[in-house]
Amino acid sequence: MLVIAATREELALVEGAETFCCGIGPVEAALSTAGAIHTRRPDAILHIGIAGARAIEPGGLVLGREAIYCDLPGRAGGPTKTHEVPDPGLLAAASAALPGAHVLTIGTSARMGGAHDRAEVEAMEGFGVLRAAADARVPAVELRAISNTFDGDRASWRIDDALAALAHAVAAIVEAVRA
Repeated sequence: MLVIAATREELALVEGAETFCCGIGPVEAALSTAGAIHTRRPDAILHIGIAGARAIEPGGLVLGREAIYCDLPGRAGGPTKTHEVPDPGLLAAASAALPGAHVLTIGTSARMGGAHDRAEVEAMEGFGVLRAAADARVPAVELRAISNTFDGDRASWRIDDALAALAHAVAAIVEAVRA
């Protein structure tokens, strides 16, 4: 399993799995993930990171039921994809490993506040990673630890709490998938 995150800080707490830093934002995440899939050929992908949420307290965990790309105002003509779902088997294994985690839609946007009206959880890379994985037919799932609420100012963000929750959750999922 390849564990992918936007920053090295999010990956620093991962043990027992190969990791890859995809960079920040949906475009960078999609491009670099596609390259990593091509060179590393993983059997599965666990995309992790911190996120904001509408009503979930910092430290809460969310597994993505779907990833939506919120930067397009709808179908921009043609076959542009704006929605990806995780691999059902990986989502089931992750849910079993984290019974207290919420399973929700996660909105992907290149700007903070870009997913407010379309999802309960907002992050910047999920759709890009899941889109690259789907294109390569590699099973993937997204896990987020909440660091802030949508309306909280940056001084109230609890990044350390979110990273600690993420570390425990990743270990549980990696162990469950290996079993």
